Amino acid sequence: MVLPFLIEKEFKQMMRNIVLPLIYVLFPLSVINVVPRIATQEIKHINFSMVDNDHSPLSQRLVHKLSASPNFHLVGTYPSYRHAMATIDNADADMIIEIEPEFEKKLITHGMAHVAVATNSVNGMKGSLSTGYVTQILADYSAQLRDEAGLDAGITRTARFNVEPRYLYNTTLDYKLYMIPALMALILILICSFLPALNIVGEKEKGTIEQINVTPISKVEFILSKLIPYIVVGLFLLTFAIFLAWLIHGYWPVGPLWLIYLFAMAFVLVMSSLGLIVSNYSSTTQQAALLIFFFMMIFMHMSGMLTPIASMPQWSQTLTLINPMRYFMEAMRAIYLKPVTFASLQWQFMCLCIMAAVLWIWAIVSYRKNS
Repeated sequence: MVLPFLIEKEFKQMMRNIVLPLIYVLFPLSVINVVPRIATQEIKHINFSMVDNDHSPLSQRLVHKLSASPNFHLVGTYPSYRHAMATIDNADADMIIEIEPEFEKKLITHGMAHVAVATNSVNGMKGSLSTGYVTQILADYSAQLRDEAGLDAGITRTARFNVEPRYLYNTTLDYKLYMIPALMALILILICSFLPALNIVGEKEKGTIEQINVTPISKVEFILSKLIPYIVVGLFLLTFAIFLAWLIHGYWPVGPLWLIYLFAMAFVLVMSSLGLIVSNYSSTTQQAALLIFFFMMIFMHMSGMLTPIASMPQWSQTLTLINPMRYFMEAMRAIYLKPVTFASLQWQFMCLCIMAAVLWIWAIVSYRKNS
C-alpha cells in the first residue's frame, strides 16, 4: 500500500518549506491574541458634549451621573446646541446630550422631562450602541429619583416594574467569548482551504505531477494523501488555538472537548476537499489563489461571523444553508458557551458530513491523471 509513503511525502514537502511551520505557530498566536483585543463590537470610549438649559440641582446630578460612567467622557458643557454641534463637526465628540429648560420643575410637577440625545451616526453601530447606553443611564437615573424620599410625592403615581436583567451563558457580556470560536473557524478555513488549493496546481507548474501520473496510484489514494496531512495540520492548529484562548484570555469550552474535534475533522475535510477541487480545475497558482479567496470571502461574510444571520435578507439567509462555515461556527460557539450535547448539534454535524462526502467524491472525480 503506497498511501503511507504518499502521506510521508506531503509532510516532508511541508517541512521543507521553512515558512509553513512558522505560519502554523505564528498565525494562530496572532489571531487569538491580537484580533479579540482590537476587533470588538463593544463601545467603551464615548465623548459627549453637554447642553444644560436648566442648571438645576437635578440636571447637574444627571451630568455627573453621565460623567461618572466608565464608558463616557465629558468633552465640555456648552450654552447652546449650536456651540456643542461644533464639537461633532470637529470630531471631538460623538454625541450631544441636551437638557431642556425647567427640567427639574417638569420632573417634579408632571413626572416627565425631556432629554435630547444627538449622536454622530457615521458609524451606525457605534451610534446605536451609544444611544442605548445613554438610554440605560437615563432609565437608572429616573428610577433613582422615584425612589428618593420627598420626590415621589410630587410625581404622578404610575405602575412600576422592577426589571432585573439576567444574562445567560455569557454573564459578563464579554464579546471576546463570542468572537474567539469564530476566529478558530477563520484559522481553519484560511489554512486548510488555501494551502490545498495551491497543492496540486503547484505540482503541475513544477512538473512533478507527471511522475505520479505515470504510476499505478489510484485517484482515491492520491486525494487521500493530499487530505490527511491537512486534517492533521487542522487539528494541530485547533489544539494550539484552544490552548492560546485558555492561556491568554482564560476561556475554556463549557461543552465537551471531543465534540469540538469531531466537528473540526468534518469541517477541515470539507474545506480541504474544496481546496483540492479548485486546484484540480486551475492551471496556475494565481488562478487557484483568486478562486479560493473568492469562496473564502463568501463563506466568512455569510456565516454569521460579522453579521447575525437573522439580520440578513431572506434570500441570503437561504444561501447560508450551503455554507459549511455557518454550521461549524454555530457548533463552536454553542460548545464554548453552553453545556451542549451531540444530540443538540446533530443537524449541524449531519450537514457538514453531507458536504464533506460530496466534496471529497468531487475532488476524486475531478482529478485527471491524463491531463
